[in-house]
Amino acid sequence: MHASDPNGYTDEQWDPILEVVDKIDRKEKFVAPFFHNGVFEKLHFLMGMEETMCNFYEEPEEMEALIKYIADWEIEAANVIAKKYHPDILFQHDDWGSQLSTFMSPAMFEEFLLPAYKRIYGHWKNNCGIKYIVHHSDSYAATFVPFMIDMGIDVWQGAVEENNLPELVKKYGGQITLMCGLDNGKYDRPDWSRESIRAGLDKFFKGCGTKYIIPCFTMGGPGSTFPGAYDCATELIDEFSEQYFGNKIDFTRTLTGTFSHHKAEEQYGDK
Repeated sequence: MHASDPNGYTDEQWDPILEVVDKIDRKEKFVAPFFHNGVFEKLHFLMGMEETMCNFYEEPEEMEALIKYIADWEIEAANVIAKKYHPDILFQHDDWGSQLSTFMSPAMFEEFLLPAYKRIYGHWKNNCGIKYIVHHSDSYAATFVPFMIDMGIDVWQGAVEENNLPELVKKYGGQITLMCGLDNGKYDRPDWSRESIRAGLDKFFKGCGTKYIIPCFTMGGPGSTFPGAYDCATELIDEFSEQYFGNKIDFTRTLTGTFSHHKAEEQYGDK
């Protein structure tokens, strides 16, 4: 396997990105690279899901070597990005489960993926100036939360309702923040309505409280599958912010590229 060289991009290729970054007011928004497809997804993109899962059992040494190669590449990419525009947070995407369960047991995750992510996220924080790690997995992954905390994740974006969100906040609040509340499969539908989205947010706040949560669609990113649902959710989140805190907090509009979280962190939790 041979991956592209993170150092191989020209100044001309970087210029459009740096122009966007230069316009961001870092007092109001975090600058965030978006790493789409993390370690696990890279594995099954390379060989398919079935072969990936079988190879954890049949070729563990080769899988460990491949995971190390991917982690090494991500760390070198982090070095390049940090040098180019000094991001504040990282937004990483790597789905670790379905709606009902994780794709692997906690023991297998701990053996194969936890060491790689501790290296990657540790490097971002210790060597690249990253303040927060936001990890997307719009799935069930409640059994992985201790590993998320261990590897340095500050915000789990995408936790679906089946994770028992109130229980997670009660158990892990202060160690990790949950960015979720509106499962796309339940609220981003052909028949979506303002009333259903409002009811979903009301249930989320009443069940989880107002600390260590950030309300949003679980899919991640500024958009929805069905037109209008995302804009409606954004408006209603603003209304709930005003209801609970007396002011509107605009942190849901620009997740990809920037993450408007400075004001929210003061009121929605320590992380």
